[in-house]
Amino acid sequence: MADLSVKIAGVEFSNPLIAASGTFGFGREYSEFYPLNKLGGISCKGITLKRRDGNPPPRVAETPSGILNAVGLQNPGVDAFIKDDLPWLKEQKTVVIANIAGNTPEEYCKMAEKLSDTDVDMIEMNISCPNVKSGGVQFGTSCESVGAITDAVRRHCKKPLIVKLSPNVTDIAEIAKSAESNGADAISMINTLTGMRIDINTRRPIIRNNTGGMSGPAVFPIAVRMVWQVSNAVNIPIIGMGGISTWQDAAEMLIAGASALQIGTVLFSDPYAPIKINEGLNRYLDEKGLESVSQLSGTIKPW
Repeated sequence: MADLSVKIAGVEFSNPLIAASGTFGFGREYSEFYPLNKLGGISCKGITLKRRDGNPPPRVAETPSGILNAVGLQNPGVDAFIKDDLPWLKEQKTVVIANIAGNTPEEYCKMAEKLSDTDVDMIEMNISCPNVKSGGVQFGTSCESVGAITDAVRRHCKKPLIVKLSPNVTDIAEIAKSAESNGADAISMINTLTGMRIDINTRRPIIRNNTGGMSGPAVFPIAVRMVWQVSNAVNIPIIGMGGISTWQDAAEMLIAGASALQIGTVLFSDPYAPIKINEGLNRYLDEKGLESVSQLSGTIKPW
């Protein structure tokens, strides 16, 4: 059998499949299905400096080939995560990635400092958040803001730093280059696309927040395109995500230029998806005569 292990920013993963932030909580529910060490890693539910209760319902709705969500980063806060969830997570013998979100650079930096003194393996920075000091414009929508927040957090972060990119931009390759040049150790992409649906009977948006993040198989071709673009622009590893549901999707994303993968929405319909994807990847690699999953990354053949 092929070697499924990968290394991202010096961190060893037993396989390339990582549970995506926001879809896996802190892993307790899914641990009832299988040992979590069958995953390469877990990107934990996004955490903020203080506890957040999230948005009022309805905040999740199904769409054709995906879901729309505006949960609003409901979480217990970074201190509660460190005290109550991290010790249990470290017992699961898999890579633990803390996902952080904030509304000011200071919030991001404080969380990076706190988490740097813990046993988390990596920190993933969600920059699809409104910067209240800049009129509510998302951190991740310009090269300048991405560079500034990455540089600020890098100064406070002792752990490998992953910057999670928003797809709601004009040139994602330039955004990625800004993150890399300001200290990112890896890129994860793509976060959700902004979407909206309306109930034609009530004439109200189906999400109380009006708009939400769209994820699932419908966004997969966009994610593949963006991973390919960024892989041609940066030299740091890319963790690809966005609608991966099958081992064929996983292979495609790796070929496009990803070094590892995150899967999320598919877990709601099939919690065993990561196990099936790893098994399928193994068979595929054997059939192609490849000894390692890393030999597949970035092997797209240009026309």
